Amino acid sequence: MLRVLITGGTGLVGKRLSEMLLNRGYAITILSRNKNLVSKNPSVDYAFWDVDKQFIDIDAIANADIIINLAGAGVADKRWTKERKKEIVESRVNSGKLLVDALQQHSNKIQTVVSASAIGWYHSQENNTTNYQEDQPANTDFLGDTCKQWEQSMHPIISMKKRLVTLRIGIVLSKNGGALKEFLKPLKLGIAAILGNGKQKISWIHIDDLCRIFIEAIENKNLNGAYNAVSPTVTTNQELTMTLAKKIRGKFFIPVFVPKFILQIVLGEMSIEVLKSATISCQKITDTGFQFLYPTVESAIDDITKK
Repeated sequence: MLRVLITGGTGLVGKRLSEMLLNRGYAITILSRNKNLVSKNPSVDYAFWDVDKQFIDIDAIANADIIINLAGAGVADKRWTKERKKEIVESRVNSGKLLVDALQQHSNKIQTVVSASAIGWYHSQENNTTNYQEDQPANTDFLGDTCKQWEQSMHPIISMKKRLVTLRIGIVLSKNGGALKEFLKPLKLGIAAILGNGKQKISWIHIDDLCRIFIEAIENKNLNGAYNAVSPTVTTNQELTMTLAKKIRGKFFIPVFVPKFILQIVLGEMSIEVLKSATISCQKITDTGFQFLYPTVESAIDDITKK
C-alpha cells in the first residue's frame, strides 16, 4: 500500500482527492496545523506542520511514497488587501520551501511530487484566438507572478532526481463549494448574475476530473512538468450562469448583467480575475490518453446538481 502525503488535504480538492485515493487503495497522511486531529479511518492519519515556523513532522516525510501539494490560502476568500496578497503568495512559496528543505535534509523514499498551480499563470486574452499551451510565459500581474513563484518554489525537487508534475488548475466546479457557490448565491433570489458583459472565456474543470488528473500524475510515470488541468471545452461567464440558472430555477429567474464598475467597487483588484478571459488548452494531458468524464459544462452541471 503506497502512502500519499497531502498538504491542503482538508480543502475542497483535498477532501475529494483523499476519498478517491482511498477508493484506489492508497494510504493517506494529511499535513495539518491542528495537532489534535484524529482519524477514524485506519488508512488515514494526520501529521503536524507549521509553515510560518518552517516545521514539519519528519516521520510524515519518511513514511510517504508520494507527495501531493495543495497548500495555499484561498485566492477568492477575501478582498485583496496588501496583507492578504502577501498571505496568498507566502502560503504557497513557503509551503514549497518547507517541503523542499525537508526532502533535501532528511532521508526519504519519495519518487513523485505532484504540485498544484493555477491558470492565473496566463495572460488575459482580448480576442480569444489562441489556446494557451503550457510553454506560455507567466503573466506579470499579481496572480501570474504568484503562480510563477509557486511553481519555482518546487523546482529544486527536479535536481533531487524526483519526478515533479505541476497542475495548472482551472475554475473548479463542485457541489461542495468553490466557485459554483458564488454563482448559486444570487440564484436563490431568482437572479442570474452575469458578470461584466458575460463574454469572458472561462477554463474550468469538474472536481472529479481534476482529482483523476492528480491520480494520473501519480500513476503514469511518463508525466513530467506542467499540465493544464482544464476541461476540453471552454465556456463563458454568461453561458455558465445561464446553464446553472436553467438547471436550478427552470424558467423562474431574471438575467442581470453586473457592470464592470460595480465589480471593481465591490471586489477591488480581484475584479480583474472575474473579468479575465482566457482559453486554456488541455491537449498536453489528453495526449497522454487521459479522458474526461465531464468534457462539457452541461455534463458537469448535470452531475453537480443531481439529487
